[in-house]
Amino acid sequence: MFRWSIRFIVIAILAGVLGYGEILGKAATWAKILSIIFTVLFMLTLIKNSFKKIEK
Repeated sequence: MFRWSIRFIVIAILAGVLGYGEILGKAATWAKILSIIFTVLFMLTLIKNSFKKIEK
């Protein structure tokens, strides 16, 4: 899942270098949204697994 964020960041950098401001903004926004979603999912997984270890 983290690869999608990296791909959108690369697209944003390339668009910025080539001068495509609209694509830059959209790709950067998607990279930011996906990074936040993936971070939240990762944290929830860590919390869930820590509770499983405590119960055993």
